Amino acid sequence: MKNWIFLCVAILSEVVATSALKSSEGFTRLWPTVLVVAGYMLAFYFLSLTLRTIPVGVAYAIWAGLGVALIALASWLIFGQKLDAPALIGIGLIVSGVIVMNVFSSTVVH
Repeated sequence: MKNWIFLCVAILSEVVATSALKSSEGFTRLWPTVLVVAGYMLAFYFLSLTLRTIPVGVAYAIWAGLGVALIALASWLIFGQKLDAPALIGIGLIVSGVIVMNVFSSTVVH
């Protein structure tokens, strides 16, 4: 259970860091840049802890899939990015893939 919490912290840290990239304006603004660097450091640290027990392919698939969906949501909420029907369908397919992998795959450590 602890490793899944580590993975969630890694994903959320990465989402915060990636969201701050836009505000950093090419690393020319100090505090958003600090948030980017700290967020990625935290994300990779917690991802490394996750990989002690969760296979790298599984962890990375979950990291990438949920990260994409959460970044799209954050971009919509924070930056007003428009999400059309194909974008929403694609995000839904990504999240569905993560769910299928977690529920039905024997490679996922529960």
